[in-house]
Amino acid sequence: MDVPRIPLGGWIEAGLDFLTGHYSHVTRAISRFTRSNISSLNDLLMAVPPWAMIVVIALLCWRISGYRLGVFAILGLSLIWNLGLWQPTIQSLSLVVIATLVAIIIALPIGVLAALSDGFNRVVMPILDFMQTMPAFVYLIPAIPFFGIGAVSAIFATVIFSMPPAIRFTALGIRQVPTELAEAADAFGSTRMQKLLKLQLPLALPTVMAGINQTIMLALSMVVIAAMIGANGLGAEVWSAIQRLQPGAGFEAGIAVVILAMLLDRITQAMKGREAAR
Repeated sequence: MDVPRIPLGGWIEAGLDFLTGHYSHVTRAISRFTRSNISSLNDLLMAVPPWAMIVVIALLCWRISGYRLGVFAILGLSLIWNLGLWQPTIQSLSLVVIATLVAIIIALPIGVLAALSDGFNRVVMPILDFMQTMPAFVYLIPAIPFFGIGAVSAIFATVIFSMPPAIRFTALGIRQVPTELAEAADAFGSTRMQKLLKLQLPLALPTVMAGINQTIMLALSMVVIAAMIGANGLGAEVWSAIQRLQPGAGFEAGIAVVILAMLLDRITQAMKGREAAR
């Protein structure tokens, strides 16, 4: 018995064609705005001499986490500079920073709503499951018709891919606030907004920071993959090494990615620990 094939792929393509055909002016405006911000941040960071940037980052690491991370920052970033990968590293850092900021701006309100509304939570959690289990490469496909080849499509795909942990951890942190404290706030006449801003969010902040940490790590991994659609940075160096069969250059770029990931991870982990200690 032959079962008709469901034309799911055709429906998706028709939907993308409709959106790109009717809302191309919106995507072009978003693309121009995002590209301008990426270029401005790149220019700002590249205007600082590498040695000065290394000193600033090392001092920041020492101030937040301790002298060990500061020493690691000096050694790791100096190695990146010595390997001639400073500009790709700055480009990757710019993409990660912008994508993470956009993801957090979108994710935090959704996470708060998921924490405060059981109905909304039941709707959004399966969507997050779908987003997290979808292969990362798939997010590159719809980005191209909307924003074309380049860094803007990389930002779009990275935001979608890295957003779920921030939503989940925000909702989890607020839901883990002891009910006794919430009831005490209600008893003293706090409004819902006062209870959220002065009680629930401050107590949930360490958990929220853990979600932001995961978002940063996912954003960095996606930025590397997004080199396949023309994003610059360390991912482009890895992709170029694969195409040219240059394992040495590929390992050098990979080491630079690891150093950048470790620095971002340790900084956010230290910030999370500080918030938990308060």
